[in-house]
Amino acid sequence: MRMGILGGTFDPIHYGHLLAAEACREALALNQVRFMPAAASPHKPDQRAADGHARADMIQLAIAGCPEFVVDRRELRRPAPSWTIDTLRSLRSEFPEAELFLLLGADSLREFLTWKDPLEISQLATLAVCNRPGSPAPTPAQTAAWVGPEIATRVVPVSIPGIDLSATDLRQRSRQGQSLRFRTPRAVEAFLTEHKLYRN
Repeated sequence: MRMGILGGTFDPIHYGHLLAAEACREALALNQVRFMPAAASPHKPDQRAADGHARADMIQLAIAGCPEFVVDRRELRRPAPSWTIDTLRSLRSEFPEAELFLLLGADSLREFLTWKDPLEISQLATLAVCNRPGSPAPTPAQTAAWVGPEIATRVVPVSIPGIDLSATDLRQRSRQGQSLRFRTPRAVEAFLTEHKLYRN
């Protein structure tokens, strides 16, 4: 099995996340993409996220009808913060035969050496690096400069269509009672309205 892992706060999930997951699934011939909501991101220590299980429920609504997409709640069951290396070790133990691909934005790769155990992460999973608005996919020379030549051999670029959406913008729009239509799936929009998430 070729398994993609897409981590993040997903606060809330939007079409940018879904399009990136689908582009990676297709480009890398992945059998499955696991959406991995973090309990708390160690890279965003000051960000207060909505309840983790509410975020996971929104992911489940967003991916309904897509059997290759799965919500994985293991980081929500562990004490925060959510370290990627712990998640990959857990997945390797559970799926010893799977080929793992960690799906990252180019901006995350630039900071990758600040992560916990980056070399082991790259040994457990291929780093699939996607362009993001304002962060084009790095060249091989940039990749080597950012992560070093050893980790760079474990990096593959994936080109995704540009879609400039952010969860920060969706939270702000929700607080102000503005439309989220066509920014996130309708079921997620209805969930936000019903549970009054992000409202002051």
